[in-house]
Amino acid sequence: MKIIDLSVSIEHQTPCDPPSMPTNIDYWDHSKGAEHIKTFFPEATDDDLPGGLGWSIEYITLTTHSGTHLDAPWHYHPTMNHGEEATTIDNMPLEWCFSDGVMLDFSHFPDGYLVTEADIKAELKRINYTLKPLDIVLIQSGAQKYWGTKEYLVKGCGMGKEATLYLLSQGVKVVGTDAWSWDRPLPLVAEEFRETRDSSIIWEGHFAGIESEYYHLEKLTNLEQLPPFGFKVSCFPIKIHKASAGWTRTVAILS
Repeated sequence: MKIIDLSVSIEHQTPCDPPSMPTNIDYWDHSKGAEHIKTFFPEATDDDLPGGLGWSIEYITLTTHSGTHLDAPWHYHPTMNHGEEATTIDNMPLEWCFSDGVMLDFSHFPDGYLVTEADIKAELKRINYTLKPLDIVLIQSGAQKYWGTKEYLVKGCGMGKEATLYLLSQGVKVVGTDAWSWDRPLPLVAEEFRETRDSSIIWEGHFAGIESEYYHLEKLTNLEQLPPFGFKVSCFPIKIHKASAGWTRTVAILS
């Protein structure tokens, strides 16, 4: 068995998130930890601790959409399936988080390209694969190589409403991308909207969840190491009460 890590690290002040969604990590080293541990043992001195050192801990301020995470329908809209209350991440069916994986390579498309149903069908034909219910479909967008830079936010192709609903019509419930968003890069969509005033392009891949329940992974990595199919994906989210997303250590398992 071989395990490929598909998750990025949660990093202090990463440039890969917009300023409105900062991640901050306050690292307490063993010296600072010694002072902390002595608040639990008031009579203790440095001589009572190994080398005068205590524990190390970290305090983290972040959003549920920092790092590799799994979005729930509640993130997209208050309702799903044409009127049902949208599901939060703590109520996601866990059976959907471990299944056969399929990797579709769209990294050759230009940044901001809108992937279509026809593109998906063509790629499935190329790799000679037929989707089945509960396959976890991962999209190689071309953005991942820019991870660690501000450029990451405007790189990669994206999935629109048509492509998303096509995948869902095949029984797919969980999808993922190595880009910042399942949709096309938001700054590029914003430019297009400014010119066209076409509101249908705003967050259209996400808003597809209003019509049909689905969950998607964002900020994946190492998808280029995967075969097109023949592997399992594990993406169980952290259980955060009534949250729109949960962090996940997503991995691919190859036998």
